[in-house]
Amino acid sequence: MIKSMTGYGTARYADDTFEVTVEVKSLNSKFLDLSMRTGRSYSDKEMEIRNAISEKLVRGKIAVNIDYQLVANNDTSVSYNQALFENYYKDLKALANSVGDNSSDLFKIALQSPDVTINKTDEKGDELNWEVVKKVFLEALHNCDTFRIDEGSTLNEKLSSYIQSIRNGLTKVEALDPDRVAAIRTRITNNMNQFIDEEKIDKNRLEQELIFYIEKLDISEEKVRLTKHLDYYDEVMNSEESNGKKLGFISQEIGREINTIGSKANDATIQQIVVGMKEELEKIKEQVLNVL
Repeated sequence: MIKSMTGYGTARYADDTFEVTVEVKSLNSKFLDLSMRTGRSYSDKEMEIRNAISEKLVRGKIAVNIDYQLVANNDTSVSYNQALFENYYKDLKALANSVGDNSSDLFKIALQSPDVTINKTDEKGDELNWEVVKKVFLEALHNCDTFRIDEGSTLNEKLSSYIQSIRNGLTKVEALDPDRVAAIRTRITNNMNQFIDEEKIDKNRLEQELIFYIEKLDISEEKVRLTKHLDYYDEVMNSEESNGKKLGFISQEIGREINTIGSKANDATIQQIVVGMKEELEKIKEQVLNVL
């Protein structure tokens, strides 16, 4: 089963007091590249979130956003630490008097001093049962994974068609190969007869040289290895676990055998077929980059 690294999942929970919305987005990446927006209330849960993503999505450029909002009511969303504010204001006023400054901004400065303003949303968020938020997060994570599976089905179809095209090319090469060897033998023999009297040719030596030359152009092993690589590619694609990295490595081996066949073929028709096989392989390499 193939999974795509591109995915999107969202989930939401709401009641009379608060709303929680979670979004999980995933794109291509060789490793787990995670960015999180959880709010201050859940910063201590980031490791738990990371572990869940690592287990479920494995890798990719992943963005998680947890949005928590209080439902509107009669209470203000902030409160103030009056005692702390008064201390800031007195100290600031004393400093201003010591230098003869009559600034009218002391109230504003004191109000903006650290820990004077208290965000009730963060306080209530801290009190919120993490299990509720976690449930919503896991649902969004599951939806993202399901999206990846659906995208993977489309990728599987594409990759299977490209692999089959390479198989078809290999079948054509296998059909042409016997005639290719015979043609090479005939061409060499005719060239020899054209420039050297037949009576002066050492038949045994010529036969040995022909065998040596044709062996250098033999592609039997490359055809066998290419077939095995294609079979292994199908096996990995249809295995239970998605393994894009392994498919990438097998693609490299497929390319190596195709290139060798092209360089040893010494036949224009086979080389044209090889060009077509290379085109299909490039499509495979491009699509594999998006496989988990």
